[in-house]
Amino acid sequence: MSQEKSTGAGLPTLSKSTIWMINFGFLGVQTAFTLQSSQMSRIFQTIGADPNNLGWFFILPPLAGLIVQPIIGYYSDRTWAPKLGGRRLPYLLLGMIVAVIVMILLPNSGSFGFGYGSLAALWFGAITVALLDLSSNVAMQPFKMMVGDMVNDDQKSYAYGIQSFLSNTGAVLAAVFPFILTAWFGVRNTAKRGVVPDSVIIAFYVGAALLVVTSLFTVFRVHEYDPATYAKYHGISEDDNKEGGNWFTLLKHAPKAFWTVTLVQFFCWFAFQYLWTYSAGAIAKNVWDTVNATSAGYQAAGNWYGVLAAVQSIAAVIWSYVLAKVPNKYHKLGYSGSLLLGALGFISVFFVHDQWTLIVSYTLVGIAWAAMNTYPLTIVTNALTGKHMGTYLGLFNGSICLPQIVASLLSFALFPLFGHSQVHMFILAGIVMALGALSVATIKETYAE
Repeated sequence: MSQEKSTGAGLPTLSKSTIWMINFGFLGVQTAFTLQSSQMSRIFQTIGADPNNLGWFFILPPLAGLIVQPIIGYYSDRTWAPKLGGRRLPYLLLGMIVAVIVMILLPNSGSFGFGYGSLAALWFGAITVALLDLSSNVAMQPFKMMVGDMVNDDQKSYAYGIQSFLSNTGAVLAAVFPFILTAWFGVRNTAKRGVVPDSVIIAFYVGAALLVVTSLFTVFRVHEYDPATYAKYHGISEDDNKEGGNWFTLLKHAPKAFWTVTLVQFFCWFAFQYLWTYSAGAIAKNVWDTVNATSAGYQAAGNWYGVLAAVQSIAAVIWSYVLAKVPNKYHKLGYSGSLLLGALGFISVFFVHDQWTLIVSYTLVGIAWAAMNTYPLTIVTNALTGKHMGTYLGLFNGSICLPQIVASLLSFALFPLFGHSQVHMFILAGIVMALGALSVATIKETYAE
């Protein structure tokens, strides 16, 4: 397939179909991520985890990402395996294969006879969650890197916009799978004590199939630049990505935009960690008036959170188009304003006791999610040269993973402080998101020499 409309110094203009194919597999990867994030709390509480200990399980995914993504970036910068796709695609294939296996195992954590609340069941769940996040990170990072590798600055906002659209589409599909399976196909949404319902198990199976299909589209339709062509387009030598690359040295010389965006990211992802951790429990308490994870009311709340996660993603898709129309000089206003609306959405969850009104809350949260997926990578990749692009983007993933780890660790003190109430944690999350909105003022969009 034709990828370029022009050649010569500087990255060429790509056809829209090529940009779509570069990103298409992101739909499947995000489906896997959303199934994990939207159902993990439900799965662990169903198999007997204490809500006060949820933070331990939610540390594992960002910890895996913090370690894995810089490694993938570092080695893929130095990889050229044309028979396996090129530089980034071999890692996509590896991550996809492992993720599919783990997606089949994770929802069956309560189905192997370990017993309700047993250490064996919880450890099995924890290990499979860690492996799923590790493999999903391996599969996800190539998409971010290929945009940096192959897309010029004029098309980069469009490319990350497509990535955001596909990401949120995958999130919508994943979030509503359990609800649709129950409401439309009559799949059981309850099971015996300690066993994850069939609606969740089958949703993971469907997500695994979608991950395979969409990833293979990208693998077979995208042709990465060989090292010589990459060096020519980026104005660097072929040796630039082979020499150096020490992580601490790269961080020391990272452009200022890298660090100021990281500050904003810290507050945003801290808040979202509590959204994923406590949504199912908070909705069950406020709307269904139950904290019993084995009850039908709690499982109904779990399904409804899936619907709300879909609402969040749909709102993000729509708002992404709005943000795409914002002139460059108003980008910071769009960024901070979106995060403030998200903060209101978080706080409103505390006050809402009607399941339908929660749609408004999660719509506001989706507006913040759109800004988090629209601005950071565009600002950072525009500030980087082509040298060590993958390594830098892997390191930048720390701005997503570290705040989640900090949030999970602090939850052991904050959850008791807030009365062991999952609903109260949304007040804290809203305040933290508001701090993220204020910190946007620190961003200066500078470009590397």
